[in-house]
Amino acid sequence: MMAKLTLSVAVGDYDRTRPLIDGTVQIDGVDPIIMTLSPEEIFFRAFRDAPFDICELSLSSFAVKTAAGDCPYVGVPAFLSRAFRHTSIYVRKDRIARPQDLKGRRIGVAEYQLTANVWARALLADHGVSPSDVVWVTGGLEEPGRLEKVAVALPPTIRREAAPDGATLSGLLAAGAIDAVISPRAPSCHDNGHPDVGWLFDDPIAAAKDYYRRTRIFPVMHLVGVRRETAERHAWVPAAVLKAFTAAKAAALRHLGDTAATKATLPFVEEQLRDARALMGPDFWSYGLAPNRHVLDAFLRHHHDQGLSARVVRADELFHASTHETVKI
Repeated sequence: MMAKLTLSVAVGDYDRTRPLIDGTVQIDGVDPIIMTLSPEEIFFRAFRDAPFDICELSLSSFAVKTAAGDCPYVGVPAFLSRAFRHTSIYVRKDRIARPQDLKGRRIGVAEYQLTANVWARALLADHGVSPSDVVWVTGGLEEPGRLEKVAVALPPTIRREAAPDGATLSGLLAAGAIDAVISPRAPSCHDNGHPDVGWLFDDPIAAAKDYYRRTRIFPVMHLVGVRRETAERHAWVPAAVLKAFTAAKAAALRHLGDTAATKATLPFVEEQLRDARALMGPDFWSYGLAPNRHVLDAFLRHHHDQGLSARVVRADELFHASTHETVKI
């Protein structure tokens, strides 16, 4: 018997990755060294040193590097993180009542190129607020001094400045020194109940459902990458990775749907699962290029419009050719 290929795998600990983490689902031909890390750590390390053979990646950082032609990874269309970002825009409610009120204002972002921020700016663009209408203040949400994990060269129409030394975005928002924060994590001033800080969209779930009905877009945040050197040496790996991650997600959904004893520590799981399927169909968290092409095309168009890619990247460019189609029986 031939030995399996030993490869490092770095992913977040989610229900859809846990079957890979615990070994219930195997990657064909691979003996994995599994590391469960935070997305921030994985992305930081991946785009600096490319130490992992297989890992979770930021869609935006991946698109930046792909547009520039120097991405150390090839993509696999297994989308480990997806989220509607209507809950990611926090504003000073004492001065911002609607998206259009953000024109000419100062918005804090931990990194301009974060995927969540690209999607949130896309929402603002739908309301007539373009990236050039705003001053973007970059810095750490809760710790000062955060830097962009990948270098971005923005056009002069995008006004970006660093937060003052020692300042955090949450602190600036609480003090009223900025008018809004876009962040996938809630600023502590919001969680602590600051009376003048709240969501831009008063009912973000209703806004997200309306957005989905109009666009059929469930935003992609993270994909899976295979180190380019690994894929070039072992061309069978990307397709094997997609097969395994797809099987792991299917196992997670089977567990979620088994509500005789619910697997999530949350009430109304069965009802929420039924509602999601009613709105978005049975394969509401789809993997693969074909069912997600319209989502990726929208993202890549906004990515370019926001100054993050010098050209519009095509969805096909993101993924290894062996993953563009999958076997059907």
